[in-house]
Amino acid sequence: MLKIRRDDIVLVAAGKDKGKKGKVLQVSSASSRAIVEGINMMKKHLRRRREQDQSGIIEMEAPIHISNLMILCKHCSKPTRIGVKVLKDGSRSRICKKCGEIL
Repeated sequence: MLKIRRDDIVLVAAGKDKGKKGKVLQVSSASSRAIVEGINMMKKHLRRRREQDQSGIIEMEAPIHISNLMILCKHCSKPTRIGVKVLKDGSRSRICKKCGEIL
C-alpha cells in the first residue's frame, strides 16, 4: 500500500528540487514513483504529428521516487511521516505521525 495519493500536497525531501512543495498529479504503484506539479521538470523535444499539435521543446514533469517525498499535514502544516490507524468501523485511515490527526 502506497501512503502518498493523488491530490496530496508533498514536500521534496531529497534531490535537485529539495525543499519545494507541490501537488501530486499521478502515482504509479508498480514503480513507486509519483508525478508532482512543478517538480523534477525535464525538457522533451516533440515533432509535430498533426497540424494542430505543438512542436518544439516542451517542459514537463518527470516521475520522482516516493521515498524522496514527505506529505504535508493539513492540521500542523509540517512535513511528516504517515502512519496507518484502524478505526472502530474496521476501515484504515492515514494519520500524521507528528500531531496524530487523520489526513
